[in-house]
Amino acid sequence: VQLQASGGGLVQPGGSLRLSCAASGSIFIINSMGWYRQAPGKKRELVARILGNGATNYADSVKGRFTISRDNAKNTGYLHMNSLKSEDTADYFCNAWVLSSSGGFPLEYWGQGTQVTVSS
Repeated sequence: VQLQASGGGLVQPGGSLRLSCAASGSIFIINSMGWYRQAPGKKRELVARILGNGATNYADSVKGRFTISRDNAKNTGYLHMNSLKSEDTADYFCNAWVLSSSGGFPLEYWGQGTQVTVSS
């Protein structure tokens, strides 16, 4: 299973971006998808997560500004980021717990980072 993240870039404060995370490979079901971020010199932190039943949770710092969603048919997750602030600048990583078509237990996978820079 591979996760491919995309959509990062440079945006001005107050702007918007949409990140995408496409999962591919031997996938039976994706239990949950999430986005983490890591700013220089800081620990990686959870930004948002969406479960298979659609339930979501967000970091307090992004509530009301970010929305996580998923398209199960495309095995793709999204992070819609609005009202971006300079403190949102970080590398964003997608994460998923995936049950493989070959069975077993769900395993955790990470995509490569996509950089988001919020600056004027």
